[in-house]
Amino acid sequence: MAIQDFLLNQAMKWKMKDVPEEQREQIMNLVKKDPELFKKIGEEVDRRVKKGGEPQMKATMEVMKKYRKELSELTAT
Repeated sequence: MAIQDFLLNQAMKWKMKDVPEEQREQIMNLVKKDPELFKKIGEEVDRRVKKGGEPQMKATMEVMKKYRKELSELTAT
C-alpha cells in the first residue's frame, strides 16, 4: 500500500499544482478515507467528458452533485 499511496500523492500533486498546499492536503485526506468513491467519481467524469462531450468543469460539477451525500459524510468524519 505504501507504493500506491506514494504514487497517488505524486499524481494528486501534479494534477493540483495550482491548488494551495492546505487545500491539497484536505483533498488528499478525503481521498484516503474512501478511495473507491473518488475512483467512481473520476471514472464517471471521464466518461461524461470523453463519450458525452461535456466540458470538464460541467461534468465534474454534475457528478459531484450526484455524490453530494457521500462527500458530505466524508467531510463530517
